[in-house]
Amino acid sequence: MPEDTPQSPPTAKKERKGKKERLDRLLVEQGLVESREQAQRLIMAGEVLVNEEVRTKAGQLIPRDATLRVRNQLPYVSRGGLKLAGALDAFQLDVTGITAIDVGASTGGFTDCLLQRGAAHVYAIDVGYGQLAWKLRSDPRVSVLERTNIRHLTALPDHAVADLAVIDASFISLTLVLPPTLQLLQATGQVVALIKPQFEAGKEQVGKGGVVRKQHVHRQVLEENSQLADELNLSIAGMTLSPLLGPAGNVEFLVWYQRRAIERGADTTPKVHAIDVAATIEQLLQKATALRQSKNQA
Repeated sequence: MPEDTPQSPPTAKKERKGKKERLDRLLVEQGLVESREQAQRLIMAGEVLVNEEVRTKAGQLIPRDATLRVRNQLPYVSRGGLKLAGALDAFQLDVTGITAIDVGASTGGFTDCLLQRGAAHVYAIDVGYGQLAWKLRSDPRVSVLERTNIRHLTALPDHAVADLAVIDASFISLTLVLPPTLQLLQATGQVVALIKPQFEAGKEQVGKGGVVRKQHVHRQVLEENSQLADELNLSIAGMTLSPLLGPAGNVEFLVWYQRRAIERGADTTPKVHAIDVAATIEQLLQKATALRQSKNQA
């Protein structure tokens, strides 16, 4: 009887096949993106490099030992994290060890920024569902409050109170968001809010494409925000220009609010000193004009 013909081990074919994988899957496996959908968008945009060469096909099989890189990769799950980081730096605000609430969390850029800067816990609140990035959703330091309208939220889970609230709300004015947010903070709580002029100004003041371009409208929005703070017994401890324009090209601002006094029986102790709001607004308007001009020329 003839000897059996030598055959390759049954796993050899699988091992050879396993050395390559779809590019979009590899990006997820290596933690460079949150999802295959995000990977596919970046690949199609030419933002993904394999061994320093651009690849534009998500389904292309790539060796597992190849070096992958995403150009201009954000340090946070969304651009929002860069906006908050800029404000925290400008205000020199330390969030180490605090409990915070993120109103309008969406993908979680603000939440991600807070956690990376040492926040102990963040309550991510949003009226939407399924938007929060998986790495945040699965983080034990994050409590996810989806399908939750801040205007109807009267208490945090387990009656917790927060030290800081960060707000990035769309299609609603801060006049409606700020008051209920304050109810979830302790007496010494603070707020950092993103002001989006397109959602604060009147409809007749918003230009084509939903963009507010006129300086006097920006001034009006900031002045009205200052009045709102006064009505809510808040001091404006800081104001700054967002380092990034909004998606449609809107200039945005960030404001840091603190309560004016800590109530102690009949006594009140001054808590913060307010900035010169009027002078700060004029400075911000000049910077906003310069930012828009630089982006238009780019």
